[in-house]
Amino acid sequence: MPLAANRHVFITAAITGSGSTQDRSPHVPRSPKQIAESAIDAAKAGAAIVHCHVRDPETGVPSRKVELYREVTELIRSSGTDVVLNLTAGMGGDMVFGSTEQPLPLNSEGTDMAGATERMAHVVECLPEICTLDCGTMNFAEADYVMTNTPGMLRAMGGMMTELGVKPEIEAFDTGHLWFAKQLVSEGVLASQALVQLCMGVPWGAPNDLNTFMAMVNNVPADWAWSAFSLGRDQMPYVAASVLAGGNVRVGLEDNLMLEKGVFATNAQLVEKAARIVMDLGSSLMGPEDVRSKLGLTKRMPK
Repeated sequence: MPLAANRHVFITAAITGSGSTQDRSPHVPRSPKQIAESAIDAAKAGAAIVHCHVRDPETGVPSRKVELYREVTELIRSSGTDVVLNLTAGMGGDMVFGSTEQPLPLNSEGTDMAGATERMAHVVECLPEICTLDCGTMNFAEADYVMTNTPGMLRAMGGMMTELGVKPEIEAFDTGHLWFAKQLVSEGVLASQALVQLCMGVPWGAPNDLNTFMAMVNNVPADWAWSAFSLGRDQMPYVAASVLAGGNVRVGLEDNLMLEKGVFATNAQLVEKAARIVMDLGSSLMGPEDVRSKLGLTKRMPK
């Protein structure tokens, strides 16, 4: 079939993530100030959206503390640099089982299971324009860790997002996640013309080969907006693949630490590299106001 490239592309910068990368690169931000500064630099480099997690400022361990999200939000909004803010709502569904012979009780180290209201507390407080909704449960890389998002939990959290006027970014790690996302829209839990992030190559979700990628793309309804990413050295090839398949792109230290072999990246450098790829393909970059218009977002002002 002929290519249907996207000629007006937005870049999302995923600033720090919730993985254990804090000691693997000197550029992974930890404190709210560092996260906000990295997000602002990424916006200046061409990112229209910044996707933020928070971490303990001392240890770098991922956190769900509302006060850390509040500080990041206020620093970004008061910076004078316009950018669409996307906060994660994916944490609080981490289940680590015991041994294969004694899976219960759950391992307290790494298990973090919270109710829908607690998982959404920082979204209620900060009111970002976008927040993520991981649309399924999946074995997630480590031997006994399961990313847990039940249908009931997703209906509850999705309904809260819709009521707050915060646009969900559906994180789809496999085709079944897209199937359930379409079900949420059909039930009215999520609004139509939804926003999807296709998460490729995350063990053990959808592998990042192009056949699987196109199967994911072809399962996104035509009136939805979508982006895609892959991990590590495949991050930049997926910038090109996404644009050529009609989508938008995500880069950042959440998914890849390296600018090239042996060279640690900053978020701004990854955005700059992605922007060059997008423009070399003959497409233009959308700014934050363009994205708000496209996705029906309302800009939130600093308090």
